[in-house]
Amino acid sequence: MPLELISFPLCPYVQRSVITLLHKQVGFTLTHIDLAHKPEWFLALSPLGKVPCLKIDEHTVLFDSQVINEYLDETIAPVLHPADPLERAQHRAWIAFGSEILGDQMQMMVAQGEERFTAASRQLFDKLERLDKAMGNGAFFAGDDFSLIDAALAPLFMRMEILHALRPLPRWESLGKLRRLTALLMELPEVAGSVTADFPDRLRNYISERGSLFLRTA
Repeated sequence: MPLELISFPLCPYVQRSVITLLHKQVGFTLTHIDLAHKPEWFLALSPLGKVPCLKIDEHTVLFDSQVINEYLDETIAPVLHPADPLERAQHRAWIAFGSEILGDQMQMMVAQGEERFTAASRQLFDKLERLDKAMGNGAFFAGDDFSLIDAALAPLFMRMEILHALRPLPRWESLGKLRRLTALLMELPEVAGSVTADFPDRLRNYISERGSLFLRTA
């Protein structure tokens, strides 16, 4: 049976695994669920009750995007992690840092009060500036080749560009290395094809439905 990735359309962690699957040109099906009304069959599969889940076969399921991507990288070419153990550990560390930034980004997007919005924005851009400084001089984050770091960061950067289009974000605009990397990643078929064509509208509606200060002060 083909791999089945269980998803929520706006989830950046699902998108990380979609990008990895598309980059490796692996056949898979995508099953969307409503996270507000999680079906019983999904809760039986996922101990965390979160997406993504990758169904390998009728009896085997993986959960957590990084675990899924590591499994895919260890079993399907091309390999996207470095061979050296220390470099591989460093890549994992930056992926974990990217997950922290996604949390700050979400908090900024949905914050309804000024204090929470300001705090989340500051944390988000402070971390993005650190990420910008850490990026090497190659085309991608860690060199001249696409890696699992890029698969993990692409959803974050895609959302930053959408948010920047909704309201100017000067601190994002000032991050030269990350903006160049973002432009490169957005042109890749595996990144462009990892979301639906109406994704920007879906994201805007998601923010609007929560009465976010982000749109009210745009």
